[in-house]
Amino acid sequence: MSFAVFADGSANLPKKMLEGIQVLPCEYTLDGKPQTYLGDVEQFDARAFYDGLRSGHAVKTSLLNTQLFITHFTPLMTAGQDVIYVSSSSGISGTCNAARLAAQELMEQYPERFVHVVDSLGCGFGNGLLAVHAAELSRQGTDARKAAEILDAEVPHICQYFTVDDLNFLKKTGRVSGATAKIATVLNIKPILFGDATGHIVSCEKVRGRKRSIEALVKKYEEKRLQLPYADVCISHGDCLEDAETLAALVRQVTPGASITICQHEPYSGAHVGPGMLGLFFRGKER
Repeated sequence: MSFAVFADGSANLPKKMLEGIQVLPCEYTLDGKPQTYLGDVEQFDARAFYDGLRSGHAVKTSLLNTQLFITHFTPLMTAGQDVIYVSSSSGISGTCNAARLAAQELMEQYPERFVHVVDSLGCGFGNGLLAVHAAELSRQGTDARKAAEILDAEVPHICQYFTVDDLNFLKKTGRVSGATAKIATVLNIKPILFGDATGHIVSCEKVRGRKRSIEALVKKYEEKRLQLPYADVCISHGDCLEDAETLAALVRQVTPGASITICQHEPYSGAHVGPGMLGLFFRGKER
C-alpha cells in the first residue's frame, strides 16, 4: 500500500470490500445508551435496529471529532505513511470539517507527510465506493497526491439515489416539514432523494406507492449510468431485503452483466432515513 486509506462506519461496506481500508468507529446513542459501530455492516443486526426504530426507540448520532482523526492518523504518519480519508458529505455532517482540521494540524506537525480528506458529497456506499477506489489506487502504488486528485475528480460521478418508506424519520432531522411528512403519509407519496452537487440531500421526484418508487430508482440508473457491458452497483436497504432484490432484478434488466452488492444500511445514517430505506449507488455520467 503506497498510502493509508481510512473511511468510517457510514461507508456501509461489507467485509469483502474492506480490503486495504481502515474503518474509524462511529458513535451513537440508542435510548440514551452509548453505542459504537465499528464499520462491518455484516456484523450489524439490522433487523433488531430497524425494528427498534419502528417501535419508537430514539437514536442520536455524533460526528467524528478532530481528536479521533489525530489519534488514528498520527502513528501512520510517524511511520512515514501518507493518509487519505474518505468522508461522508460535508453537506450533511460536520465530520468532514473535523477531519480537515486534523489534516491541517498534522501536516504542520509532519510537513514531509501528506493527508487528504475526500469530501464524498455522499453517504453510505456514496463514500464507500470512493474508499474502495482509494484502496485500489494505493495497492497499485499510486502516489497519495495523485490519488487525491483522481478521487476528487471521481466524486461527481458517484450517483446515489434512494427512497424512504416513512418520511417521519426525515422530519425528525429537519429534512422535511411536519406538514409535508403528514400529507405524504396520507397520500402514500414516496420521494426519490439524492445527494446533489453540494452534498445536500434533496428530492428530485415524488411518486405514489412503493412499487413506483423502486421503478423510479431504476429509471435514474438507466438515465445516469455509464454505457458499459458491466457495472458495479450497490444497493443498501433498511431491513427490506425483498425490495432490494426486486430493485437488483430490475437493474439487471437494464445491464445484464451488472455486479450487484446488496446489504443492509448501516445504523449511523440509517437512523435518519429509517426502516424501509432503499438506496441505489453506481458510477455514472454525473449526479
